[in-house]
Amino acid sequence: MPTVRQLEYFLAVAELRHFGRAAQSCNISQPTLSHQLRALEDRLGTTLIDRASQNVELTPVGREIAERARRVLREIRDIRAVAARARKQLSGIVRLGITPTLGPYLLPALIGALNAEQSDLRFYIREGIPAEQTRDLASGRIDLMVGPGPVIGEDLEVVPLFDEPMSVVASRSHHLAGLAHIDRSDLKGERFLTLDPRHHYHQQVQRVCAELGAEMLLDYEGTSLDSIHQMVGSGVGLAILPELYLRSEVGGDALVVRLPVQNWRCERAIVAAWRAKSAGADDYRTLAQRIRDEAAELLA
Repeated sequence: MPTVRQLEYFLAVAELRHFGRAAQSCNISQPTLSHQLRALEDRLGTTLIDRASQNVELTPVGREIAERARRVLREIRDIRAVAARARKQLSGIVRLGITPTLGPYLLPALIGALNAEQSDLRFYIREGIPAEQTRDLASGRIDLMVGPGPVIGEDLEVVPLFDEPMSVVASRSHHLAGLAHIDRSDLKGERFLTLDPRHHYHQQVQRVCAELGAEMLLDYEGTSLDSIHQMVGSGVGLAILPELYLRSEVGGDALVVRLPVQNWRCERAIVAAWRAKSAGADDYRTLAQRIRDEAAELLA
């Protein structure tokens, strides 16, 4: 029978489509990875990877076995989670999916504290688009996801974590910068930068622009909050940036100023989600509470 390790190596290749990156993600050498994959194919008596292809591609039977292997490994992780819960501590690897507009500004202190408290707990953090990560959660590719709501999916448990304020920012040379009071009408016709349409952030900026009579710049879509921050600082347009980003060391507001818009408030609801029937559900509720507490401290 295939070993758990062999299935893990095979799925790494199936997901990353690259032998070198798959070996690196599994913390083994590429020759070892290749040897184990050959051994897996020998045990199963079939070819899983089309090595004649220029790119790393699975054979039809390889694709089917990959889907079944994901389910097998998900069950194995649940077994380990049950055993860990019996020991009254968090342990193992938690595959955490999080939006890149939040992760770098929320997780560093939290992960450090949890690693110190729970020496057997490790996080595999995967940044991505929330809608795509919802599918990864349902399929078992990740265990827990954190990001802007709403998160909708079958058999998912979704809990609110916190509401994150967002502020309109401008370059220090902008004509609205330095004003003590800004009315909503002053933003009419102003141009706002955003990320690509797959992000919740894009949709929220779109709603705000419609509310304020502003314009969303579609000829430039940032790849990160940092890129938007820099473009605002250079005077290209305005932006709506989340509070954790503005307070973080990696983000900050060195190039921009907040505009004090009167009688206006913007925030985004951050939620956590996991598979409702997961054996680790109790652990994920505990982690969700820790994330909620960490955010409260950062936003205090």
